[in-house]
Amino acid sequence: MRQQAQSESVRWLAELRRSADALPDASVLVDQRGRIRWFNHTAGSLLGLFRPQDRGHELGARFAGTELGAWLRHGGMGPVTDIASPLPEGPRLGVMLIPVGRRARILLARDVSAISRLEQMRRDFVANVSHELRTPLTVIHGYLELLDPNDVPALAPVLDEMRTQSRRMGQIVEDLLTLSRLEAQQTAVDDRVAMAPMLASLLREAEALSQSRHRVELVRESRADLIGSSRDLHSAFSNLVSNAVRYTPTGGSIRISWRDVGEGAVYAVEDSGYGIPADHISRLTERFYRVSSSRSRATGGTGLGLSIVKHVLSLHQAELHIESRPGKGSTFSCEFPAARIQRTAT
Repeated sequence: MRQQAQSESVRWLAELRRSADALPDASVLVDQRGRIRWFNHTAGSLLGLFRPQDRGHELGARFAGTELGAWLRHGGMGPVTDIASPLPEGPRLGVMLIPVGRRARILLARDVSAISRLEQMRRDFVANVSHELRTPLTVIHGYLELLDPNDVPALAPVLDEMRTQSRRMGQIVEDLLTLSRLEAQQTAVDDRVAMAPMLASLLREAEALSQSRHRVELVRESRADLIGSSRDLHSAFSNLVSNAVRYTPTGGSIRISWRDVGEGAVYAVEDSGYGIPADHISRLTERFYRVSSSRSRATGGTGLGLSIVKHVLSLHQAELHIESRPGKGSTFSCEFPAARIQRTAT
């Protein structure tokens, strides 16, 4: 009876392996030490793994010097929808790490070349159109600046509105170009970003935008710095600050904070503004998505700021958390993993 049960187990194990080998996605089982224990046949065509020579190798070391290796080196934080295969002329891949039991993990990789090509066509179209719009908008805005409303008082309101809309269209074009650049990047640079001057600059920006209409506060509870792109991080943090100023009524408060959370750190912007209904929160990072179209246009928003924030954080393996209630304000938090934190010596 016991022998029969063992034979049945062996048969089912062989069946499971055959089934896994038939999958169109690559599957790689990694033990608690990060070493490759098993992989299916598709891992050969997508990742370049072959039996028996790759069994027992450390996964990150096996892919050192590749985009996949860099992602693994940062802990494989979150799924990646488009990354280069380790193979020369290999396909574009979507990858993710799934915990199995207490310590083991499975690396899954899928060929996303067709989707990647479509996304690249879309990015190229948006970038090309934005570049083409930039020059005529600059010319239009330049001529509008030459017109003096005092020369034609009757047209003064019209000229002011044309200038406002011209500047807004220019900002939309610049934001679209920024998004196209961010989408084309696979990883962020690994420069050390000093947070003390960054936070001081963000505070000055908030005060300048507010023009004393709000109470603006900076709370720095962490001495940590970030590893990444100073330009992109400043763009993301600044977008959150400007949104808080735009959507907080006069007399409200805005709080910028930087604090440690576990091994990581969190940058947050909290306001006492209008707040956001719960059914809108999941869509806020979509391009041009607006909770209130009239309010967004009145405050000069482009509808692209949070999309920029999402892409910058994704490049830094960070996450955006949004907490809000109508009439109670909002808190936008950027949580960075330990791999992106540089502690200062005390």
